[in-house]
Amino acid sequence: MLKIRLQRIGRKNDPTFRAVLTDSKNSTKSGRFLEILGTYNPRMNNVTQERNFMTDRIKYWITKGAKCSDTMHNFLVQDKIISGKKVNVLPKKKPTKKRKELKAKK
Repeated sequence: MLKIRLQRIGRKNDPTFRAVLTDSKNSTKSGRFLEILGTYNPRMNNVTQERNFMTDRIKYWITKGAKCSDTMHNFLVQDKIISGKKVNVLPKKKPTKKRKELKAKK
């Protein structure tokens, strides 16, 4: 299955990402991709982060059956390239255990 996701490029402590079309079986760090679909620079400015996506190519690949990663989906919804609701990408919080409960288990 084809996926549209972000691939990290750039130096240490200076992240820059490129939006790529890749097979879902490729790992994120493998470097294999079929097509570059845009770039994302989170360090440009805290208020206006630089995002350059090729909207026509993204829409083309989505019609061909490519799926977006959750973060990429949220970017596309925010830029109004696709319609829909944003997806929660934050991990779910686990309930905190009190110390007495932990000591009782031991």
